[in-house]
Amino acid sequence: MIEITPNLNKNHKDPLYIQLYEYIKKEIETGRIPPGTRLPSIRKLSSYLRVSRNTVDTAYQQMMAEGYIESRPRSGLFVTELDDDFPVSQHKEYTSFDEYREYGPTAMEYTYDFRHGSIDQDSFPTTLWRRLTNQVCNGKDIYSYGERQGEIELRIELAKYLYQSRGVSCSPEQMIIGGGIQQLLGLLCLMIGLDGQSVAVENPGYDGAREIFAHYGFQVEPIEVNKNGLCLPQLYQSDCRLAYVTPSHQFPLGYTMPISKRMKLLQWAEKVNGFIIEDDYDSEFRYKGKPIPALKGIDSFDRVVYLGTFSKSLLPSIRISYMVLPEALLKKYKRFFYMYEQAVSKIHQLTLLLFMQQGHWQKHIHKMRKIYEKKHEVLRKAIKQHMGENVNVVGEDSGLHIIIEVKREETEESLIAAAKNVGVKVYSASKFWVNQKQNKNPQLLLGFGGLSEEEIDCGIQSLSNAWF
Repeated sequence: MIEITPNLNKNHKDPLYIQLYEYIKKEIETGRIPPGTRLPSIRKLSSYLRVSRNTVDTAYQQMMAEGYIESRPRSGLFVTELDDDFPVSQHKEYTSFDEYREYGPTAMEYTYDFRHGSIDQDSFPTTLWRRLTNQVCNGKDIYSYGERQGEIELRIELAKYLYQSRGVSCSPEQMIIGGGIQQLLGLLCLMIGLDGQSVAVENPGYDGAREIFAHYGFQVEPIEVNKNGLCLPQLYQSDCRLAYVTPSHQFPLGYTMPISKRMKLLQWAEKVNGFIIEDDYDSEFRYKGKPIPALKGIDSFDRVVYLGTFSKSLLPSIRISYMVLPEALLKKYKRFFYMYEQAVSKIHQLTLLLFMQQGHWQKHIHKMRKIYEKKHEVLRKAIKQHMGENVNVVGEDSGLHIIIEVKREETEESLIAAAKNVGVKVYSASKFWVNQKQNKNPQLLLGFGGLSEEEIDCGIQSLSNAWF
């Protein structure tokens, strides 16, 4: 049986039984109350809605007369099956997730989906994570609100990890745990308080960050990117005092900013009395060359806000990211924003804490680096074998995605449509440019983290057959 909750108005021109009748009839016609559903009894519905039994009985009687419901002896009232030619609402209502997945607007399933940001689900230590979560849930301190900046034990572990892996020296007090990079960027925008001022962003760059800045009233200033990262002369010519960059693995082109240019970028921030937001979103996965310390790790001016996430390296669904603040912004946070409650589940934080303390994190990263490096190599070889000189590969030294430039006089949309026809989903790269810049040749982004080695090879072969 279901609950029926219409908005009945005693002051309406229509009697209550008419309002109830119209409401239930519409619910049946739109499919929100499907055929075969048992309706509440007259007594229960009148008690629930605080109306007389006569009101409910009259509404039910009218619906039975019109064939919407039927009475079954000793069973109750049930919704009938409408005729096939009955005019129903064009807005389909789904009664279950399975029905939505089969018939919904995104119902088409692709054989190979090169979505960036997907991870290798089969390699996630599900059994171990469940055991650690159960251990946390058996504790005594999980029923209260968590610490506003994030659990202190987790921040201590993260501070040690950042120093060892990225050369970032920070205290746990400088760190804020958040539910994803965008949520932390929103909080940062409030702290910086440059409403209406300019923020320099990489062009091309992460469109999700651009949207956050725009929503908080910043003027987004696109700065061109080359193989060495942000174009510093263009940055100096702007009136920006805030810059958002991805120096370790430029998104989406994949370039790495050399140490000399990082030093000049830090000097810019000191000169203009500004800040640099360093998004170090997938620094764990570098396949060639020596690792370069994070920009925050060489920041002697205390001008860098460091952002990191577990979405790529562990699991996106746990929504754990973190932000390291310079002293000036930390003071502002503690003065004006310390009352903001923590957005990340305390249970997930404590589970991650155990995962790190017991040494599982380092083992997992080591394992995943090998897995993704192998997939990366399979992708490169598949492109070379199946596509040859028909494409150029951009940004192939790190991360979980690459960009291919297709040497054809086609649009990205037509290539995406051709890929869809053979069951392969690929993604436009033009949206990462401000004003949706169109390159000489169409560029497409291919993520490979969520595909197996066999799927990567077969997917690239299918793309080659569709395009060439």
